[in-house]
Amino acid sequence: MIRAEKIFKSFGEQEVLKDINLTFEAGKTNLIIGRSGAGKTVLLKILVGLYGPTSGIVWYDDVNFTSLDKKKVRDIRMSVGMLFQGTALFDSMTVEENIRFPMDMFTNKTHKEKLDRVNYCLERVNLTGVNQKYPSQLSGGMQKRAGIARAIVLQPTYLFCDEPNSGLDPKTSLVIDELIHDITQENNITTIINTHDMNSVMEIGDNIALLHDGYLAWEGNKEEVLTSNNEILQDFVFASPFLQKVRDLHS
Repeated sequence: MIRAEKIFKSFGEQEVLKDINLTFEAGKTNLIIGRSGAGKTVLLKILVGLYGPTSGIVWYDDVNFTSLDKKKVRDIRMSVGMLFQGTALFDSMTVEENIRFPMDMFTNKTHKEKLDRVNYCLERVNLTGVNQKYPSQLSGGMQKRAGIARAIVLQPTYLFCDEPNSGLDPKTSLVIDELIHDITQENNITTIINTHDMNSVMEIGDNIALLHDGYLAWEGNKEEVLTSNNEILQDFVFASPFLQKVRDLHS
């Protein structure tokens, strides 16, 4: 579990986050949604420790993450997986080398132990046999799955995903959503996803937090999205004509 408690964040005189209180549960896909500029990315960076809050506390289970020194932050980060928007795979490395990279950096495992773990992760994301390929030889969806394999190679307790479906077609996006959701449940991971994708919201939104102008405007789950009377949520969700028709069918 990760908990944000009274988080404020300012850059100069610009207040970007204003009194954010959220709990992100283990074994659930926790989604942060909102329009561009709402504060989603800043909140995600605070949760992972790339930014410090102006005030407030981030808790990793019962540990005050905000107050830790650099060494203890590094220890926590050993239990964190990251899936970046652009996958951030190294072009000059093979898929196997990319996935092995966190183990090379942070563990003393033998080469065989690392290879066994790489192969397990590749099998889990349905990429068996692509070890010696380079990222440029993979489709966008395959690159994203390789990114997931790298994100889980250290068996993280916490998983952060920044726009995991960016640049993917709807069918591939569904595959990525289901994969992240299944891995989260199987391993009881605290997964936090920053997304604009309403398909993701409706498919895997166990817990959803809507930010608006730096405030927490709404909390709920995918079942509550279509029935909520929150005007800010409705304006965000039903911006497309298709979803307006879906709402009408449920009303």
